[in-house]
Amino acid sequence: MSMTPEQAAWFQGTFQRLVDNIDKAVQGKREIVSLVLAAMLAEGHVLLEDAPGTGKTSLAKALAATVQGTSARIQFTPDLLPSDVTGVTIYDQQSHRFEFHKGPIFASIVLADEINRASPKTQSALLEVMEESRVTVDGVTHEAGRPFLVIATQNPIEQAGTYKLPEAQLDRFLIKTSIGYPDLAITESILAGASDRNPSAGLSAVITTGAVADMADLGASVHVESAVLRYVAELAEATREDAAIRLGVSVRGAIAMIRMAKIWAAAHGRHFVLPDDIKTLARPVWQHRLLLDAEAEFAGTSSDTVIARVLDAVAAPQARTAA
Repeated sequence: MSMTPEQAAWFQGTFQRLVDNIDKAVQGKREIVSLVLAAMLAEGHVLLEDAPGTGKTSLAKALAATVQGTSARIQFTPDLLPSDVTGVTIYDQQSHRFEFHKGPIFASIVLADEINRASPKTQSALLEVMEESRVTVDGVTHEAGRPFLVIATQNPIEQAGTYKLPEAQLDRFLIKTSIGYPDLAITESILAGASDRNPSAGLSAVITTGAVADMADLGASVHVESAVLRYVAELAEATREDAAIRLGVSVRGAIAMIRMAKIWAAAHGRHFVLPDDIKTLARPVWQHRLLLDAEAEFAGTSSDTVIARVLDAVAAPQARTAA
């Protein structure tokens, strides 16, 4: 059953209350907060490529506090093992039984800091949990729960000693974005409250984790017309045919766009997706899924350039029929 206009209005109001609450700890970044929150409700994961000190940890903690969930931070290093992420089975000599000790991945919001500093084996362990939302250790499956959001970070400055994420693994992130530095007025406001080392600690929960799961299910029922589906398919195909691209948007990438667009539409009070939603989300959902040709990249072409070119070339549907 598709979402009703009344449900869309409730979704929008609740979404805005969540953003308002997180904005108390992560000031001046409402658009980025909205994108990350939408990714969580679309049950995807986020890749942040940002310089240190821009508020990534504060965002994860504030989001967890807002949805009455738990948060964990994993500092990725070359010696980090997969079991350090997922957990390990330990033999209890008193009970004579093996017990599973959960790793930090079993939190509602997981900040995977500098994911590209860990070995490919450890990266794969994290990405497997992201894809399956569960961990299997010694033949026993453990569910990650709902909500489950991984916010992975990469430092774009220091690349020495890092392991670049393969394109196939990048494709598993629903969106890629960056927080960036605040403007002058917001920076002044942050400095005025610098004595508060943990601004998210004072946040009150707006909804429960169970309500978040309900919102995710409701958002998935947003109507998408066949014309919009075709528009997304044509855009994805256009990226694959672009002369500057070696690897374009996959089918998984097109599905990710639809999932994200449904939540984005509901967050703006609509029970149906518009082509403008696709245009707005094209950069965060698709920029990390494009692999540029070496010559084109050397000439200064970027993923954003290709996405803008494709959006200009492919005509968007104009009319909307009744849902």
